[in-house]
Amino acid sequence: MPIPIHDPNHAPGGALKRLPLLKAAVTFIAAVCLCLCALLYFQLEQSRRHDLDSARVASANLTRAMAQQAQDTFVQADLVLASLADWIQNDGFGPSTRPRLQQTFARRVQSLEQLHGLFLFDKNGQWVITSFASLHRGAGIADRDYFKFHQQNASLIAHVGPAIRSRQNGDWIIPVSRRLNDAKGNFQGVLLAGIKMSYFDQFFRSFNLDAKGEMALALSDGTLLARRPFDEGMIGQPLAEEHIYKHEPSNAGAGDAIIRSAPDGVVRLYAHQHLQAYPLVVTAAMSEEAILAGWYDTAFQSSLIVALVVLGICLFGWVFVRQVRNSERIEADLRKAQEALELIATHDSLTGLANRRLFERALDIEFGRGARQRSPLSLIMLDIDFFKRYNDTYGHVAGDHCLAEVARVLKGCCHRKADLAVRFGGEEFAVLLPDTSLPGAMALAEQIRRSVIDKNIIHSGSPTGYLTVSLGCHAFVPSSLDSIEVFIQRADAALYQAKHGGRNRVAALSMEDGLCALERSDR
Repeated sequence: MPIPIHDPNHAPGGALKRLPLLKAAVTFIAAVCLCLCALLYFQLEQSRRHDLDSARVASANLTRAMAQQAQDTFVQADLVLASLADWIQNDGFGPSTRPRLQQTFARRVQSLEQLHGLFLFDKNGQWVITSFASLHRGAGIADRDYFKFHQQNASLIAHVGPAIRSRQNGDWIIPVSRRLNDAKGNFQGVLLAGIKMSYFDQFFRSFNLDAKGEMALALSDGTLLARRPFDEGMIGQPLAEEHIYKHEPSNAGAGDAIIRSAPDGVVRLYAHQHLQAYPLVVTAAMSEEAILAGWYDTAFQSSLIVALVVLGICLFGWVFVRQVRNSERIEADLRKAQEALELIATHDSLTGLANRRLFERALDIEFGRGARQRSPLSLIMLDIDFFKRYNDTYGHVAGDHCLAEVARVLKGCCHRKADLAVRFGGEEFAVLLPDTSLPGAMALAEQIRRSVIDKNIIHSGSPTGYLTVSLGCHAFVPSSLDSIEVFIQRADAALYQAKHGGRNRVAALSMEDGLCALERSDR
Protein backbone atom coordinates (compact mmCIF):
# COMPACT_ATOMS: atom_id res chain seq x y z
CA MET A 1 0.00 0.00 0.00
CA PRO A 2 1.45 3.43 -0.91
CA ILE A 3 2.67 5.48 2.02
CA PRO A 4 1.74 9.19 2.16
CA ILE A 5 4.37 11.85 2.64
CA HIS A 6 4.22 13.43 6.09
CA ASP A 7 5.46 16.89 6.86
CA PRO A 8 7.31 16.81 10.19
CA ASN A 9 5.89 20.28 10.97
CA HIS A 10 2.31 19.17 10.39
CA ALA A 11 0.45 16.34 12.12
CA PRO A 12 -2.59 15.41 10.00
CA GLY A 13 -5.69 14.78 11.97
CA GLY A 14 -4.07 15.86 15.23
CA ALA A 15 -2.53 12.55 16.43
CA LEU A 16 -3.40 11.69 20.00
CA LYS A 17 -0.64 12.11 22.54
CA ARG A 18 -0.32 9.60 25.35
CA LEU A 19 2.23 8.52 27.89
CA PRO A 20 4.06 5.26 26.97
CA LEU A 21 2.42 3.51 29.91
CA LEU A 22 2.47 0.05 28.35
CA LYS A 23 6.16 0.25 27.51
CA ALA A 24 6.96 1.62 30.95
CA ALA A 25 5.00 -1.16 32.64
CA VAL A 26 6.53 -3.90 30.52
CA THR A 27 10.00 -2.41 30.98
CA PHE A 28 9.58 -2.24 34.76
CA ILE A 29 8.29 -5.81 35.02
CA ALA A 30 11.02 -7.07 32.69
CA ALA A 31 13.66 -5.15 34.65
CA VAL A 32 12.52 -6.65 37.97
CA CYS A 33 12.48 -10.17 36.51
CA LEU A 34 15.87 -9.67 34.87
CA CYS A 35 17.35 -8.37 38.12
CA LEU A 36 16.10 -11.42 39.99
CA CYS A 37 17.44 -13.74 37.30
CA ALA A 38 20.74 -11.85 37.20
CA LEU A 39 21.15 -12.09 40.98
CA LEU A 40 20.39 -15.80 40.79
CA TYR A 41 22.87 -16.24 37.95
CA PHE A 42 25.68 -14.40 39.72
CA GLN A 43 25.06 -16.30 42.95
CA LEU A 44 25.03 -19.65 41.17
CA GLU A 45 28.04 -18.75 39.07
CA GLN A 46 30.00 -17.75 42.17
CA SER A 47 29.02 -21.01 43.87
CA ARG A 48 29.98 -22.97 40.76
CA ARG A 49 33.38 -21.32 40.58
CA HIS A 50 33.94 -22.04 44.27
CA ASP A 51 33.18 -25.74 43.76
CA LEU A 52 35.47 -25.89 40.72
CA ASP A 53 38.26 -24.07 42.58
CA SER A 54 37.95 -26.53 45.47
CA ALA A 55 38.11 -29.41 42.99
CA ARG A 56 41.21 -27.87 41.40
CA VAL A 57 42.93 -27.69 44.79
CA ALA A 58 41.99 -31.31 45.54
CA SER A 59 43.17 -32.42 42.09
CA ALA A 60 46.46 -30.56 42.49
CA ASN A 61 47.08 -32.24 45.85
CA LEU A 62 46.21 -35.62 44.36
CA THR A 63 48.55 -35.20 41.39
CA ARG A 64 51.38 -34.09 43.70
CA ALA A 65 50.93 -37.27 45.75
CA MET A 66 50.84 -39.36 42.58
CA ALA A 67 53.91 -37.61 41.19
CA GLN A 68 55.85 -38.15 44.41
CA GLN A 69 54.92 -41.83 44.51
CA ALA A 70 55.77 -42.33 40.83
CA GLN A 71 59.09 -40.54 41.19
CA ASP A 72 60.02 -42.62 44.25
CA THR A 73 59.14 -45.76 42.32
CA PHE A 74 61.34 -44.91 39.36
CA VAL A 75 64.17 -43.51 41.49
CA GLN A 76 64.41 -46.80 43.42
CA ALA A 77 64.47 -48.79 40.18
CA ASP A 78 67.02 -46.38 38.70
CA LEU A 79 69.30 -46.69 41.74
CA VAL A 80 69.23 -50.47 41.39
CA LEU A 81 70.13 -50.19 37.71
CA ALA A 82 72.90 -47.67 38.41
CA SER A 83 74.57 -49.89 41.05
CA LEU A 84 74.28 -52.98 38.85
CA ALA A 85 75.58 -51.08 35.81
CA ASP A 86 78.71 -49.99 37.74
CA TRP A 87 79.30 -53.54 38.89
CA ILE A 88 78.82 -55.06 35.45
CA GLN A 89 81.03 -52.49 33.71
CA ASN A 90 83.82 -53.18 36.25
CA ASP A 91 83.57 -56.99 36.47
CA GLY A 92 81.86 -57.78 33.19
CA PHE A 93 79.19 -60.47 32.73
CA GLY A 94 81.23 -63.46 31.71
CA PRO A 95 80.21 -67.05 32.49
CA SER A 96 82.01 -66.99 35.84
CA THR A 97 80.11 -63.98 37.16
CA ARG A 98 76.66 -64.82 35.81
CA PRO A 99 75.47 -67.05 38.72
CA ARG A 100 76.34 -64.36 41.24
CA LEU A 101 74.67 -61.68 39.09
CA GLN A 102 71.53 -63.78 38.75
CA GLN A 103 71.30 -64.14 42.52
CA THR A 104 71.84 -60.39 42.95
CA PHE A 105 69.14 -59.65 40.38
CA ALA A 106 66.70 -61.94 42.21
CA ARG A 107 67.44 -60.40 45.64
CA ARG A 108 66.96 -56.86 44.30
CA VAL A 109 63.61 -57.78 42.74
CA GLN A 110 62.45 -59.31 46.02
CA SER A 111 63.43 -56.16 47.92
CA LEU A 112 61.41 -53.81 45.70
CA GLU A 113 57.69 -54.45 45.42
CA GLN A 114 57.31 -52.52 42.15
CA LEU A 115 59.87 -54.58 40.18
CA HIS A 116 58.64 -57.23 37.82
CA GLY A 117 62.19 -58.34 37.00
CA LEU A 118 65.73 -57.33 36.09
CA PHE A 119 67.23 -58.25 32.72
CA LEU A 120 70.61 -58.02 31.03
CA PHE A 121 70.97 -58.15 27.24
CA ASP A 122 74.15 -58.16 25.19
CA LYS A 123 74.91 -55.77 22.34
CA ASN A 124 72.96 -57.99 19.93
CA GLY A 125 69.84 -57.93 22.09
CA GLN A 126 70.21 -61.54 23.27
CA TRP A 127 69.22 -62.64 26.78
CA VAL A 128 72.20 -62.92 29.16
CA ILE A 129 70.91 -62.77 32.76
CA THR A 130 67.46 -62.29 34.34
CA SER A 131 66.12 -62.24 37.87
CA PHE A 132 64.05 -65.31 37.02
CA ALA A 133 65.40 -68.77 37.79
CA SER A 134 65.21 -69.95 34.20
CA LEU A 135 66.75 -67.90 31.40
CA HIS A 136 64.41 -67.11 28.53
CA ARG A 137 65.61 -68.81 25.34
CA GLY A 138 63.34 -67.13 22.83
CA ALA A 139 64.13 -64.42 20.31
CA GLY A 140 66.11 -61.45 21.51
CA ILE A 141 64.87 -57.93 22.14
CA ALA A 142 66.74 -56.13 19.36
CA ASP A 143 63.37 -54.97 17.98
CA ARG A 144 62.38 -53.22 21.20
CA ASP A 145 62.27 -49.40 21.16
CA TYR A 146 64.34 -49.03 24.32
CA PHE A 147 67.11 -51.28 22.90
CA LYS A 148 67.23 -49.26 19.66
CA PHE A 149 67.33 -46.07 21.72
CA HIS A 150 70.45 -47.15 23.62
CA GLN A 151 72.10 -48.43 20.44
CA GLN A 152 71.72 -45.00 18.86
CA ASN A 153 72.36 -42.81 21.93
CA ALA A 154 75.56 -42.73 23.96
CA SER A 155 73.83 -41.30 27.05
CA LEU A 156 74.12 -43.39 30.22
CA ILE A 157 71.04 -41.77 31.79
CA ALA A 158 68.09 -44.03 32.55
CA HIS A 159 65.51 -44.26 29.79
CA VAL A 160 61.77 -44.79 30.41
CA GLY A 161 59.99 -46.28 27.43
CA PRO A 162 56.38 -47.06 26.49
CA ALA A 163 54.66 -49.92 28.29
CA ILE A 164 55.26 -53.38 26.82
CA ARG A 165 54.37 -56.99 27.48
CA SER A 166 57.21 -58.92 29.05
CA ARG A 167 58.51 -61.71 26.85
CA GLN A 168 59.38 -63.56 30.03
CA ASN A 169 55.78 -64.15 31.16
CA GLY A 170 53.51 -61.77 29.19
CA ASP A 171 52.82 -59.30 32.02
CA TRP A 172 52.48 -55.56 31.26
CA ILE A 173 55.60 -53.71 32.40
CA ILE A 174 57.06 -50.22 32.12
CA PRO A 175 60.70 -50.54 30.97
CA VAL A 176 63.40 -48.52 32.73
CA SER A 177 66.74 -49.20 31.04
CA ARG A 178 70.38 -48.14 31.04
CA ARG A 179 73.07 -48.44 28.42
CA LEU A 180 76.17 -50.51 29.21
CA ASN A 181 79.52 -49.63 27.67
CA ASP A 182 82.78 -51.54 27.55
CA ALA A 183 86.13 -50.10 28.68
CA LYS A 184 86.49 -48.21 25.39
CA GLY A 185 83.04 -46.65 25.65
CA ASN A 186 81.49 -48.85 22.97
CA PHE A 187 77.97 -50.21 23.26
CA GLN A 188 78.07 -53.43 25.27
CA GLY A 189 74.41 -54.11 26.10
CA VAL A 190 71.30 -52.97 27.95
CA LEU A 191 70.29 -53.37 31.58
CA LEU A 192 66.54 -53.34 32.07
CA ALA A 193 64.26 -53.04 35.09
CA GLY A 194 60.62 -53.89 34.41
CA ILE A 195 58.15 -52.03 36.68
CA LYS A 196 54.83 -53.76 37.17
CA MET A 197 51.89 -51.92 35.69
CA SER A 198 49.73 -53.66 38.31
CA TYR A 199 51.75 -51.82 40.98
CA PHE A 200 50.43 -48.47 39.73
CA ASP A 201 46.95 -49.88 39.24
CA GLN A 202 46.93 -50.98 42.90
CA PHE A 203 48.20 -47.57 44.00
CA PHE A 204 45.57 -45.76 41.93
CA ARG A 205 42.82 -47.89 43.47
CA SER A 206 43.79 -46.71 46.95
CA PHE A 207 42.30 -43.26 46.19
CA ASN A 208 38.61 -42.43 46.47
CA LEU A 209 37.56 -41.31 43.00
CA ASP A 210 34.13 -40.88 41.41
CA ALA A 211 32.80 -43.52 39.03
CA LYS A 212 33.71 -41.43 35.96
CA GLY A 213 37.06 -40.24 37.29
CA GLU A 214 40.43 -41.16 35.79
CA MET A 215 44.03 -41.45 36.94
CA ALA A 216 46.93 -42.01 34.58
CA LEU A 217 50.69 -42.19 34.25
CA ALA A 218 52.08 -41.23 30.86
CA LEU A 219 55.18 -40.11 29.07
CA SER A 220 55.53 -36.37 28.60
CA ASP A 221 54.27 -36.65 25.01
CA GLY A 222 51.01 -38.19 26.25
CA THR A 223 51.80 -41.86 25.54
CA LEU A 224 49.82 -43.80 28.16
CA LEU A 225 51.71 -46.11 30.55
CA ALA A 226 49.15 -46.91 33.26
CA ARG A 227 45.54 -45.89 33.82
CA ARG A 228 42.59 -46.23 36.14
CA PRO A 229 40.21 -47.61 35.01
CA PHE A 230 42.48 -50.05 33.22
CA ASP A 231 41.89 -50.35 29.48
CA GLU A 232 44.40 -52.53 27.69
CA GLY A 233 43.44 -51.08 24.32
CA MET A 234 44.59 -47.60 25.38
CA ILE A 235 48.03 -48.64 26.69
CA GLY A 236 50.72 -47.14 24.49
CA GLN A 237 48.26 -44.86 22.69
CA PRO A 238 48.53 -41.04 22.69
CA LEU A 239 45.85 -39.58 24.92
CA ALA A 240 43.15 -37.34 23.42
CA GLU A 241 44.03 -34.64 25.98
CA GLU A 242 47.67 -34.74 24.89
CA HIS A 243 48.13 -30.95 24.87
CA ILE A 244 47.80 -30.70 28.67
CA TYR A 245 50.96 -32.78 29.08
CA LYS A 246 53.25 -30.42 27.19
CA HIS A 247 55.94 -28.66 29.17
CA GLU A 248 55.52 -24.90 29.18
CA PRO A 249 58.61 -22.75 29.84
CA SER A 250 56.54 -20.30 31.88
CA ASN A 251 55.12 -22.79 34.40
CA ALA A 252 56.38 -25.34 36.88
CA GLY A 253 55.18 -28.39 34.97
CA ALA A 254 51.73 -28.49 36.60
CA GLY A 255 48.28 -27.28 35.66
CA ASP A 256 44.68 -28.20 35.00
CA ALA A 257 42.05 -27.89 32.29
CA ILE A 258 38.39 -28.77 31.81
CA ILE A 259 38.18 -30.96 28.71
CA ARG A 260 35.58 -33.18 27.07
CA SER A 261 37.13 -36.62 26.78
CA ALA A 262 37.20 -37.95 23.23
CA PRO A 263 36.70 -41.68 24.05
CA ASP A 264 33.53 -41.33 26.16
CA GLY A 265 32.47 -37.68 25.77
CA VAL A 266 32.54 -37.01 29.54
CA VAL A 267 33.59 -33.51 30.63
CA ARG A 268 36.33 -33.77 33.24
CA LEU A 269 38.68 -31.54 35.21
CA TYR A 270 42.16 -32.79 34.28
CA ALA A 271 45.01 -31.90 36.62
CA HIS A 272 48.57 -32.88 35.66
CA GLN A 273 51.98 -32.84 37.30
CA HIS A 274 55.29 -33.46 35.52
CA LEU A 275 57.95 -35.45 37.34
CA GLN A 276 61.11 -33.49 37.97
CA ALA A 277 63.62 -36.32 37.41
CA TYR A 278 61.98 -38.23 34.55
CA PRO A 279 60.06 -37.39 31.36
CA LEU A 280 56.80 -38.55 32.91
CA VAL A 281 53.53 -36.94 33.87
CA VAL A 282 50.69 -38.02 36.13
CA THR A 283 47.09 -36.92 35.71
CA ALA A 284 44.00 -37.07 37.85
CA ALA A 285 40.61 -36.33 36.33
CA MET A 286 37.32 -35.81 38.12
CA SER A 287 34.09 -35.62 36.15
CA GLU A 288 32.40 -32.24 36.13
CA GLU A 289 29.15 -34.00 36.96
CA ALA A 290 30.58 -35.33 40.25
CA ILE A 291 32.24 -32.02 41.12
CA LEU A 292 29.03 -30.04 40.62
CA ALA A 293 26.57 -32.63 41.97
CA GLY A 294 25.82 -30.54 45.09
CA TRP A 295 25.78 -27.35 43.04
CA TYR A 296 23.14 -28.77 40.71
CA ASP A 297 20.83 -29.48 43.68
CA THR A 298 21.28 -25.96 45.04
CA ALA A 299 20.81 -24.46 41.57
CA PHE A 300 17.57 -26.36 41.07
CA GLN A 301 16.10 -25.27 44.40
CA SER A 302 17.15 -21.63 43.98
CA SER A 303 15.91 -21.53 40.40
CA LEU A 304 12.55 -22.96 41.44
CA ILE A 305 12.06 -20.28 44.11
CA VAL A 306 13.04 -17.47 41.75
CA ALA A 307 10.82 -18.92 39.02
CA LEU A 308 7.81 -18.85 41.35
CA VAL A 309 8.53 -15.23 42.30
CA VAL A 310 8.95 -14.25 38.64
CA LEU A 311 5.73 -16.07 37.78
CA GLY A 312 3.85 -14.08 40.42
CA ILE A 313 5.26 -10.81 39.12
CA CYS A 314 4.43 -11.76 35.55
CA LEU A 315 0.82 -12.66 36.46
CA PHE A 316 0.35 -9.31 38.17
CA GLY A 317 2.00 -7.55 35.24
CA TRP A 318 -0.17 -9.46 32.76
CA VAL A 319 -3.35 -8.18 34.41
CA PHE A 320 -2.01 -4.63 34.43
CA VAL A 321 -0.74 -4.78 30.85
CA ARG A 322 -4.04 -6.22 29.68
CA GLN A 323 -5.85 -3.17 30.98
CA VAL A 324 -3.37 -0.85 29.33
CA ARG A 325 -3.63 -2.77 26.06
CA ASN A 326 -7.38 -2.43 25.98
CA SER A 327 -7.07 1.35 26.09
CA GLU A 328 -4.30 1.29 23.52
CA ARG A 329 -6.31 -0.97 21.22
CA ILE A 330 -9.10 1.57 21.16
CA GLU A 331 -6.59 4.29 20.37
CA ALA A 332 -4.94 2.13 17.70
CA ASP A 333 -8.31 1.53 16.02
CA LEU A 334 -8.85 5.27 15.93
CA ARG A 335 -5.40 5.76 14.44
CA LYS A 336 -6.00 3.09 11.77
CA ALA A 337 -9.26 4.74 10.82
CA GLN A 338 -7.46 8.07 10.62
CA GLU A 339 -4.69 6.55 8.47
CA ALA A 340 -7.25 4.91 6.18
CA LEU A 341 -9.03 8.23 5.74
CA GLU A 342 -5.67 9.89 5.12
CA LEU A 343 -4.84 7.29 2.49
CA ILE A 344 -8.18 7.73 0.79
CA ALA A 345 -7.73 11.49 0.83
CA THR A 346 -4.18 11.42 -0.60
CA HIS A 347 -4.17 8.50 -3.10
CA ASP A 348 -5.98 7.59 -6.26
CA SER A 349 -8.20 4.55 -5.75
CA LEU A 350 -7.77 3.20 -9.29
CA THR A 351 -3.99 3.37 -9.68
CA GLY A 352 -2.81 3.55 -6.07
CA LEU A 353 -0.66 6.56 -6.94
CA ALA A 354 -0.64 9.82 -5.02
CA ASN A 355 -3.38 12.27 -5.97
CA ARG A 356 -3.29 16.03 -6.50
CA ARG A 357 -3.74 16.77 -2.80
CA LEU A 358 -0.69 14.79 -1.74
CA PHE A 359 1.21 16.11 -4.77
CA GLU A 360 0.59 19.71 -3.73
CA ARG A 361 1.64 18.97 -0.15
CA ALA A 362 4.83 17.24 -1.35
CA LEU A 363 5.60 20.15 -3.69
CA ASP A 364 5.28 22.59 -0.82
CA ILE A 365 7.67 20.52 1.33
CA GLU A 366 10.23 19.94 -1.45
CA PHE A 367 10.19 23.60 -2.51
CA GLY A 368 11.11 24.61 1.02
CA ARG A 369 13.80 21.90 1.30
CA GLY A 370 15.28 22.74 -2.11
CA ALA A 371 15.45 26.45 -1.22
CA ARG A 372 17.20 25.68 2.10
CA GLN A 373 19.68 23.15 0.69
CA ARG A 374 20.11 24.68 -2.78
CA SER A 375 19.32 21.32 -4.38
CA PRO A 376 17.59 20.85 -7.76
CA LEU A 377 13.97 19.76 -8.07
CA SER A 378 12.59 18.03 -11.20
CA LEU A 379 9.08 17.33 -12.45
CA ILE A 380 8.02 14.93 -15.19
CA MET A 381 4.57 15.35 -16.71
CA LEU A 382 3.26 12.31 -18.61
CA ASP A 383 0.25 11.85 -20.87
CA ILE A 384 -1.01 8.69 -22.58
CA ASP A 385 -1.08 9.19 -26.33
CA PHE A 386 -4.49 8.97 -28.04
CA PHE A 387 -6.15 7.77 -24.82
CA LYS A 388 -9.61 8.96 -25.92
CA ARG A 389 -9.33 6.72 -28.97
CA TYR A 390 -8.30 3.86 -26.66
CA ASN A 391 -11.43 4.34 -24.55
CA ASP A 392 -13.62 4.64 -27.61
CA THR A 393 -12.13 1.48 -29.14
CA TYR A 394 -11.82 -0.82 -26.10
CA GLY A 395 -14.21 0.66 -23.57
CA HIS A 396 -13.78 2.37 -20.23
CA VAL A 397 -13.06 -0.86 -18.33
CA ALA A 398 -10.10 -1.54 -20.60
CA GLY A 399 -9.15 2.11 -20.22
CA ASP A 400 -9.04 1.71 -16.45
CA HIS A 401 -6.79 -1.35 -16.86
CA CYS A 402 -4.56 0.68 -19.16
CA LEU A 403 -4.24 3.46 -16.57
CA ALA A 404 -3.36 0.87 -13.89
CA GLU A 405 -0.64 -0.64 -16.14
CA VAL A 406 0.94 2.78 -16.74
CA ALA A 407 0.78 3.42 -12.96
CA ARG A 408 2.66 0.14 -12.33
CA VAL A 409 5.34 1.25 -14.79
CA LEU A 410 5.76 4.52 -12.87
CA LYS A 411 6.05 2.68 -9.55
CA GLY A 412 8.62 0.29 -11.01
CA CYS A 413 10.77 3.12 -12.37
CA CYS A 414 10.70 5.27 -9.20
CA HIS A 415 13.33 3.47 -7.12
CA ARG A 416 14.12 6.19 -4.59
CA LYS A 417 11.95 6.58 -1.52
CA ALA A 418 11.71 10.34 -2.05
CA ASP A 419 10.37 10.03 -5.64
CA LEU A 420 6.62 10.58 -5.86
CA ALA A 421 4.46 9.23 -8.71
CA VAL A 422 1.13 11.05 -9.07
CA ARG A 423 -2.06 10.64 -11.07
CA PHE A 424 -2.50 14.24 -12.09
CA GLY A 425 -5.89 13.79 -13.68
CA GLY A 426 -7.55 11.64 -16.34
CA GLU A 427 -4.78 10.05 -18.43
CA GLU A 428 -2.17 12.51 -17.20
CA PHE A 429 0.48 11.55 -14.62
CA ALA A 430 3.37 13.32 -12.90
CA VAL A 431 6.61 12.27 -11.19
CA LEU A 432 8.21 14.57 -8.60
CA LEU A 433 11.98 14.05 -8.26
CA PRO A 434 13.78 15.80 -5.35
CA ASP A 435 17.58 16.27 -5.59
CA THR A 436 17.45 15.51 -9.33
CA SER A 437 18.88 17.62 -12.14
CA LEU A 438 17.41 17.85 -15.66
CA PRO A 439 19.65 15.12 -17.18
CA GLY A 440 18.54 12.74 -14.43
CA ALA A 441 14.90 13.57 -15.00
CA MET A 442 15.32 13.09 -18.77
CA ALA A 443 16.93 9.70 -18.22
CA LEU A 444 14.10 8.55 -15.95
CA ALA A 445 11.50 9.87 -18.38
CA GLU A 446 13.10 7.92 -21.21
CA GLN A 447 13.13 4.80 -19.03
CA ILE A 448 9.41 5.26 -18.34
CA ARG A 449 8.66 5.76 -22.05
CA ARG A 450 10.50 2.60 -23.05
CA SER A 451 8.97 0.59 -20.18
CA VAL A 452 5.45 1.51 -21.39
CA ILE A 453 6.40 0.40 -24.91
CA ASP A 454 7.82 -2.87 -23.50
CA LYS A 455 4.38 -3.63 -22.03
CA ASN A 456 3.18 -4.17 -25.64
CA ILE A 457 -0.32 -2.89 -24.91
CA ILE A 458 -2.22 -3.05 -28.24
CA HIS A 459 -3.68 0.28 -29.32
CA SER A 460 -5.19 0.19 -32.81
CA GLY A 461 -5.98 3.90 -32.62
CA SER A 462 -2.27 4.80 -32.33
CA PRO A 463 -0.06 5.19 -35.42
CA THR A 464 2.46 2.79 -33.82
CA GLY A 465 -0.17 0.10 -33.13
CA TYR A 466 0.59 -0.04 -29.42
CA LEU A 467 0.26 2.21 -26.40
CA THR A 468 2.82 5.02 -26.01
CA VAL A 469 3.27 8.02 -23.74
CA SER A 470 4.62 11.53 -24.13
CA LEU A 471 6.67 13.13 -21.37
CA GLY A 472 7.77 16.66 -20.52
CA CYS A 473 10.53 17.50 -18.04
CA HIS A 474 11.48 20.59 -16.13
CA ALA A 475 14.12 21.09 -13.41
CA PHE A 476 15.42 24.06 -11.45
CA VAL A 477 16.80 25.05 -8.03
CA PRO A 478 13.84 26.61 -6.18
CA SER A 479 14.01 29.79 -4.16
CA SER A 480 11.60 31.61 -1.91
CA LEU A 481 10.55 33.83 -4.85
CA ASP A 482 9.57 30.96 -7.17
CA SER A 483 5.97 29.87 -7.73
CA ILE A 484 4.74 26.27 -7.58
CA GLU A 485 2.15 27.02 -10.25
CA VAL A 486 4.83 28.30 -12.66
CA PHE A 487 6.92 25.17 -11.98
CA ILE A 488 3.97 22.91 -12.95
CA GLN A 489 3.15 25.08 -15.98
CA ARG A 490 6.69 24.76 -17.35
CA ALA A 491 6.66 20.97 -17.02
CA ASP A 492 3.23 20.94 -18.64
CA ALA A 493 4.57 23.16 -21.42
CA ALA A 494 7.36 20.64 -22.02
CA LEU A 495 4.72 17.89 -22.21
CA TYR A 496 2.77 19.95 -24.73
CA GLN A 497 5.95 20.31 -26.80
CA ALA A 498 6.46 16.52 -26.74
CA LYS A 499 2.88 15.93 -27.90
CA HIS A 500 3.11 18.72 -30.49
CA GLY A 501 6.35 17.24 -31.78
CA GLY A 502 4.73 13.92 -32.66
CA ARG A 503 4.08 12.15 -29.32
CA ASN A 504 5.96 9.07 -27.99
CA ARG A 505 8.92 11.21 -26.96
CA VAL A 506 10.55 13.13 -24.11
CA ALA A 507 10.95 16.91 -24.17
CA ALA A 508 12.46 19.39 -21.72
CA LEU A 509 11.89 23.11 -21.22
CA SER A 510 14.87 25.39 -21.79
CA MET A 511 15.04 28.38 -19.47
CA GLU A 512 16.90 30.50 -22.04
CA ASP A 513 14.89 30.21 -25.20
CA GLY A 514 11.63 28.47 -24.45
CA LEU A 515 11.30 24.81 -25.36
CA CYS A 516 14.46 22.96 -26.30
CA ALA A 517 14.83 20.18 -28.83
CA LEU A 518 15.88 17.59 -26.19
CA GLU A 519 13.55 14.97 -27.57
CA ARG A 520 13.74 11.19 -28.02
CA SER A 521 11.48 8.93 -30.05
CA ASP A 522 11.31 5.24 -30.69
CA ARG A 523 12.81 4.66 -34.10
